[in-house]
Amino acid sequence: MNSTAYFATGCFWGAERRFWQIEGVLETSVGYMGGVTANPTYEEVCTGKTGHAEVVKVEFDESKVSFERLLEEFWTMHDPTSLNQQGGDIGTQYRSAIYTTSEPHFEIANKSRAVYQAALTEQGLDVIVSEINRSEGVPYFFAEEYHQKYLIKNPNGYDCHSSTGVPYPAVGVLK
Repeated sequence: MNSTAYFATGCFWGAERRFWQIEGVLETSVGYMGGVTANPTYEEVCTGKTGHAEVVKVEFDESKVSFERLLEEFWTMHDPTSLNQQGGDIGTQYRSAIYTTSEPHFEIANKSRAVYQAALTEQGLDVIVSEINRSEGVPYFFAEEYHQKYLIKNPNGYDCHSSTGVPYPAVGVLK
């Protein structure tokens, strides 16, 4: 069964590459979600006035990769305890968020947050500030073409991710 999920982890270039490398991911694209302006441009999003987050749309085959495996990648590729900032990238467009496309995925995402929070707490780290939302009624706006698969076009391009260094507990704990 093919499914879709949206992940915001700061700058979308490096996040897209992390997701497209996972077996079972069929397609990725980058865009904007969670704001108030229709069809925003990158320049508008960067002002912080549109309210959008930079997101990666991930289309995947659930018979080949579990949603939990994608969540493992999400939680560990960035610092979900950092509000509106990843490394040197500062602003609401760099917030941490998940937009799910089904009720089971919404529930799994929330459970995964609790699992990862326990791992972070054990290491003395802060509280997760990631948003977990249903995507229904939240439009996805495809980013400009030069952003799509950016790190294929620019292999040495910018890839900012500020991981906590704490691994996600073994995938399969949410069954």
